[in-house]
Amino acid sequence: MQTNSPEQRLLILDFGSQTSQLIARRVRECGVYCELWDGSVSAAKIREFNPRGIILSGGPDSSLAVDSPRPAEAIFHLGVPLLGICYGMQIMACQLGGEVTPAAAREFGYAEVVLHTASALFDNIEDSLTAHGDPLLKVWMSHGDQVTQLPKEFVSLASTPNCPLAAMADEARGFYGIQFHPEVTHTPQGLRILARFVQQICGCTPSWTPQSIIDELVANIQQQVGAEEQVILGLSGGVDSAVTALLLHRALGQRLHCIFVDNGLLRWQEAEQVRQTFAEHFGLHLTTVQAEQRFFAALQGVVDPEAKRKVIGHLFIEVFDEQAGQYPEIKWLAQGTIYPDIIESAASATGKAQVIKSHHNVGGLPETMTLKLLEPLQKLFKDEVRAIGLELGLPYELLYRHPFPGPGLGVRVLGEVRATYCDLLRQADAIFMEALQQAGLYYQVSQAFAVFLGVRSVGVMGDGRQYAWVIALRAVETIDFMTARWARLPGDFLELVANRIINEVPGIARVVYDISGKPPATIEWE
Repeated sequence: MQTNSPEQRLLILDFGSQTSQLIARRVRECGVYCELWDGSVSAAKIREFNPRGIILSGGPDSSLAVDSPRPAEAIFHLGVPLLGICYGMQIMACQLGGEVTPAAAREFGYAEVVLHTASALFDNIEDSLTAHGDPLLKVWMSHGDQVTQLPKEFVSLASTPNCPLAAMADEARGFYGIQFHPEVTHTPQGLRILARFVQQICGCTPSWTPQSIIDELVANIQQQVGAEEQVILGLSGGVDSAVTALLLHRALGQRLHCIFVDNGLLRWQEAEQVRQTFAEHFGLHLTTVQAEQRFFAALQGVVDPEAKRKVIGHLFIEVFDEQAGQYPEIKWLAQGTIYPDIIESAASATGKAQVIKSHHNVGGLPETMTLKLLEPLQKLFKDEVRAIGLELGLPYELLYRHPFPGPGLGVRVLGEVRATYCDLLRQADAIFMEALQQAGLYYQVSQAFAVFLGVRSVGVMGDGRQYAWVIALRAVETIDFMTARWARLPGDFLELVANRIINEVPGIARVVYDISGKPPATIEWE
């Protein structure tokens, strides 16, 4: 993505922190576009990007190691402000002539930072005052090394009992280092600190708004596709593909052809809902492909989650290729890929993410695919996608519907996927969703769904013994979907849902509730 105002963008250099993506999200919340690049990117590429400021992320390495990752020395001579966070502060100190040593007492978690020197970064930002009247910040720490000698021209800004140099600055050059993490919610003033750096120190105007994003994306689509070529989009009905559809419709009009594949892996009554919303209400050109039998045949005997994802992904693309064959003028396949999809598939530009699970819309594309790929949302986070969706006129109920995986029920049926299993799961899931809505709990949790476990359990119905299937319920609370805690749903509510599922869905004998967090578990079971 290229911004219309290149002088209004920041660059984040990633050194492998688990929260690097959060830095990018927070900067965008400040109304400024940014990109996250590998920390070892060349000076030439950085100059070409021409950022208004640079942020150095944290990371798992020790800056004392001989082979520890470092940014190009040129960043210190570009004449733009720098902010080093945790490891970023330490490597800044090392490269500019300071010293870093192992901390006598490592700090992980909550800490209180006392500000003892005035600075542009922290001016009038505080959580409370100490007994001596000094400003105090409540922050989140995660470090084993610390700066023990400042580089030339730097001054100390803050300290904790275990970290005498918790923040440093060279105000003349706009260089700042902070040992704590402002990007996490555990640092209450973190967003204000980042906004201070981005907007005042770097001088960026907060112009990254939903309407400006739409204007830029429409222009990018029109430039990429050209004035004549046609686009085919796999419309699933989820938030990402829905926003992609309306964005492409605005950019291309009738040159967009939406294909809805009813693969048998969808939620309750989803096919009819998609038709009513997009074909009838928004007037999009929509073709429905009935492919349930084809998908279940391809999934027969497949039990490995990654294998299932690839089967589903390949078959989706095959279906799209076949549909495109009916329209020789179609040259592009559009997808609703967003930034978190790429992150979790280890396909981000940083290349530092470990493969947790692949997504059908970023992995499994056949090398023989005849269409060019168009992914207009690939640099946007989910909250940004929803914001532009509202601007485009999508209803709130659709935009804030809980996330649904690209492979659909294919990864919510554990083990082999069969039509009968999906039918049972759909009914159980619909009961769970209906109950959440009726209890006013649906929007209080970030994601909720049912899982078909593929195991049987003994139960009693009336006076008879039954040996039937087990359903698991999952509900989580999260801000960024990178970490999550299980939702503390009321016991009476869970009892009501379990009883309804067992009584109303023939073949279900037991319902369990998943209380695993992420990490160590993932949100989806597969």
